[in-house]
Amino acid sequence: QVQLQESGGGYVQSGGSLRLSCVASGSISSINDIGWFRQAPGKTREVVCKITTDGVTFYSESVKGRFNISRDKEKNTVYLQMNDPKSEDTGVYYCAADRLGSGVPVYWGQGTQVTVSS
Repeated sequence: QVQLQESGGGYVQSGGSLRLSCVASGSISSINDIGWFRQAPGKTREVVCKITTDGVTFYSESVKGRFNISRDKEKNTVYLQMNDPKSEDTGVYYCAADRLGSGVPVYWGQGTQVTVSS
């Protein structure tokens, strides 16, 4: 089993910056891709970005060029650097990981709230 714990959420002004962290524990070797998802009030959960074990990254069009995902394997931590956030980036941010072979996220963190004020 894998546990994911997010931190770093809070309030940020639009145009500022915020960094989220996700620490993984447990059966780390079973983890494949790790990503960040978010859910805004009244909307469905959506993918923000992902990073593979080889360091290949994927970003949704809405955050491309503003957000950066990185992975520190020694610390079992994935980061989401949010630069120039906008009010539409407000939501609960979840860290999620694929299990080897699953192809979809099977491990989820509890989420951390990010509120962007204009």
